[in-house]
Amino acid sequence: MARITIEPATADRFDDAQHALSGGGDGRGCQCQWWTITNAEFNRTTQDERRGLLRDEVVAGPPPALIAYVDGEAAGWVRVGPRTRQARLARTRRFAASEEPWDDESVWAVTCFVVRREHRRQGLNAQLLAAALDYARASGARVVEAYPSDPHAGKKIPVNDLYRGALSTFEAAGFREVARPRPDLAIVSLDLSE
Repeated sequence: MARITIEPATADRFDDAQHALSGGGDGRGCQCQWWTITNAEFNRTTQDERRGLLRDEVVAGPPPALIAYVDGEAAGWVRVGPRTRQARLARTRRFAASEEPWDDESVWAVTCFVVRREHRRQGLNAQLLAAALDYARASGARVVEAYPSDPHAGKKIPVNDLYRGALSTFEAAGFREVARPRPDLAIVSLDLSE
């Protein structure tokens, strides 16, 4: 059985972050900056510039994400942190149904999963989510919110579009659905104080 560990994305693990982000999907090109900058800024930046933004974010700290390792190899990534540091969320109309004030630093968001192709279907997203909740709790988060896809809503969802996670993973972790902006998209929330 593979040995899985999950660690914060710190400056000394930046190369591991790059390895985790480059194994399939849009991680390499996005550099997990989609939620941190506006659409116009994202469209103006190159992949190298977004890599620089991620490096700056990781170096400045606190870690904006966690990295999963399978037998020592960086295999997955989850972005988790204060929702206020993920500016695009508040600017996205379909997330307006959130129950929490957008300026509340104690509300955290899990917004992006990347798992390298060779490590998929091993339950890494569930393990990354559990570690993200532990990290959020230890960092003082009151609530964690997420915006997962529902692949069972009748619409075929391309694998690359599952970067926000699958609804079933969040439900299994105890999240409750607070809104359904589209049939295939949910807003879910977990109160960490309960």
